[in-house]
Amino acid sequence: MSSQGTGVVVLLVISLLTPGCMAAEMNDHPFKMCVTSRRRVADLTDKNLTSFPVLLPNTTEYLDISSNPIQSITTQAFPRLPRLCFLKATHCNLTYISPSLFQHTPALQILNISFNRLNKIPDISLPRLKLLDLAYNIYKGYNLPECFQSLKNLQVLSLGSKVARKLHLADFKPLMNISLQHLLLGAGEPWRVYQAGALGMLSLQKLSLFVNFCGHFSEFHKLLADLNVTRVSALRVVTVFSDDCIVTDDPFQNLKAMPYLRNLAIENTWMNSSFMVIFMKNVFVSSLQNLSFVNITYAEDTPDGLQFNFHPVNHSISLRAVTFDRVMHKYGDPHYNLSFEGALSWKYFKFSRAGLNGLPCNIIPSLPSLETLDVSDNLLSDILWLPSCSRASAFPSLKHLLMSKNRLTSLSFISTKMLVIKHLESLDLSFNSIRLDERCTWPVHLIELNLGNNILGNSVFEYLSPNLERIYLSKTGITAITQENLSRFPKLTHLQLSSNSIQALPEQLNAPNLFSLYVDQNAITNLSRQVLEGFPELRVLKAGNNPYICSCDIHWFLTDLNKSWLLDWPLDYLCSTPVKFAGLPLSEYKTSVIACETWLQATVAFIVLIFVATTLGLLFNKLDGVWYTKMLWVWIRVKRRGKKHSLLLKNKSFSYHAFISYSHQDANFVSKKLVPTLENAGVSLCVHERDFVPGDWIIDNIINCVESSYKTLFVLSKHFVQSEWCNYELFFAQHRAINIQQDSLVFILLEPIPTDCLPKKFLRLRRLLRQQTYLEWPKDERKQQVFWASLKSMLHMADKSVVLRDAATDLADTATLLTHQF
Repeated sequence: MSSQGTGVVVLLVISLLTPGCMAAEMNDHPFKMCVTSRRRVADLTDKNLTSFPVLLPNTTEYLDISSNPIQSITTQAFPRLPRLCFLKATHCNLTYISPSLFQHTPALQILNISFNRLNKIPDISLPRLKLLDLAYNIYKGYNLPECFQSLKNLQVLSLGSKVARKLHLADFKPLMNISLQHLLLGAGEPWRVYQAGALGMLSLQKLSLFVNFCGHFSEFHKLLADLNVTRVSALRVVTVFSDDCIVTDDPFQNLKAMPYLRNLAIENTWMNSSFMVIFMKNVFVSSLQNLSFVNITYAEDTPDGLQFNFHPVNHSISLRAVTFDRVMHKYGDPHYNLSFEGALSWKYFKFSRAGLNGLPCNIIPSLPSLETLDVSDNLLSDILWLPSCSRASAFPSLKHLLMSKNRLTSLSFISTKMLVIKHLESLDLSFNSIRLDERCTWPVHLIELNLGNNILGNSVFEYLSPNLERIYLSKTGITAITQENLSRFPKLTHLQLSSNSIQALPEQLNAPNLFSLYVDQNAITNLSRQVLEGFPELRVLKAGNNPYICSCDIHWFLTDLNKSWLLDWPLDYLCSTPVKFAGLPLSEYKTSVIACETWLQATVAFIVLIFVATTLGLLFNKLDGVWYTKMLWVWIRVKRRGKKHSLLLKNKSFSYHAFISYSHQDANFVSKKLVPTLENAGVSLCVHERDFVPGDWIIDNIINCVESSYKTLFVLSKHFVQSEWCNYELFFAQHRAINIQQDSLVFILLEPIPTDCLPKKFLRLRRLLRQQTYLEWPKDERKQQVFWASLKSMLHMADKSVVLRDAATDLADTATLLTHQF
């Protein structure tokens, strides 16, 4: 290996890597964009199916039927899936698709039918379609059907066929009014014809070209000219010429005439030193800002290797980022002599998967503005610096250093080596074999550190700088996180703890500046409200793929947490336990607020109790509940007495023929007419004014008189229904009639009783008047004789047959009483 001149670049290229595949552009990344629940995913790959299953749920959103010998899809055989948004049917040997097929899938946004045997581009009319992959079929041309003009939302289109080697002017005409983000074109085969203007009619941001133009670079020149018309900003060319191609022309001579092109990637291509000199001259005078070489085979066809001296005259180089990824040198170590006289102002340089065993610090004199250096996936060890490096001047502007996937081991040694990089802000040491040995001394300006995929354990926090703001510790063997850990980093804004074994986040955690937290793929069963309250600035949270317990503890998470903070919601959140909910998406787990909030349960119960109590109180008052309560108490006493003496009462000889119940305002009728007349006829009467036992409770007197009398005679009038004591007497007499002597009640109506003067507690009168013996006091003296005779007969004989039923019914109807409230 040799190094010469100013700005010598020494690159060790020893690895041979396989070329990339165009299909990687159409991967399943849109899965999360399109699917709302994993229960709506149907993965039927490699099931030896010969047709689409017809019994799929109509809620299916994602369907993958790849690697099945289906061959054709007809409208009749395709299930109606109105919510289907992702359909993948690759490697099925499809030869036919019915034009009306997609009427069954109006919501389809992503369609991948690549790697089949379609001999023409199918008619597809799906207004909501965003991604369409038709690559690697066997159609002979790229002539798009007219129906493609309806694909107004199309963003990514992939077309490619190994037998389609011509692109005609009108092929893409249906896409003239559609703004594509990315067009992937070709299947790796050479093109023989490209008609100028074929791509110039498109509105396009990025083109990935999988075409071999060896021997037909004039067609490539026309294509680049059209891309300038479309103002393409990104171009990716894959296998632009094969290994055995003799390049005598300058394929990229049009780069300097493409002011809108900012990104160029060359992949899976053979290059020699002669071509590189020509190519780099074009690059340095172009408007390119980002240049990538991926999976390149490099061969030197000049004795001194790559010799290039660029001396700008009234021209500044636009290039800011260069990537070398998977570069293989065909004949041993390469030789480079690149002199730019300080003209380069690269900000980003990547040199990965090339077997590098030391940091290429010799490129620094030509790259004084370099801010990001990516040397991931190499053979770097703890030696780090190559022997020829001057540490004092190493990386004067470097801020970001990526050394992922190397062979680094000692964290303390690495931290010491980083001290010479004066402006280093972020360091990526993921996917190494780092161990924790001695205490580390870190640069004070280092604010970001990635130690992911190194087995470090819980003590890793003790070895980190307190100045860190962003810490990435995914898959590092951490089992717990404590407040003591977080307190070490007062400026912490981003913390990534994915893929560890953390079982819980303590509620006392506090990180006042934390903005982003990743705790996905751990063993966390619940995220409490108190945990997130300790992170007042949190706005980004990734906590999926944890074994959540679906219970009331998770209710707040489902209802109160802002789901826009969750990067992986809802697909990665599933119930683990209890068993009946296992596998259920958290977004579909339903529980009520009342069932989970104790304070709310108590509040609702209290409100309901107050409402019921108030309602009962109003009803109690409206329906004379106080009076009925008194009656209940007396009834209980009567019931107890009746239980003890019921047999005796049935065989007892009564003291009176009748007990007279009347209002004192009707005493004139009772004392001057009723009592004298009946007692003169030999009827023994009980009258409260003379027969109540002095000193006894008045209720006991009423009960005793009622029970000691063969019948109870009620003198009814307006005054009667207004008397509370009369109501007591009616109550007990009725109770006796029900339990002992059913014909013991006799009613005398002195005068009609209007309905509006009847209290609620007398609502039973209407029923009683219809059921019991009833007599009306007549004004006519002749009729009074009949009245007395009937009354005497009833008291002597208790014969119901003398009851004037018709008269009682008529009287009850004229004195209409409230019945529906009784």
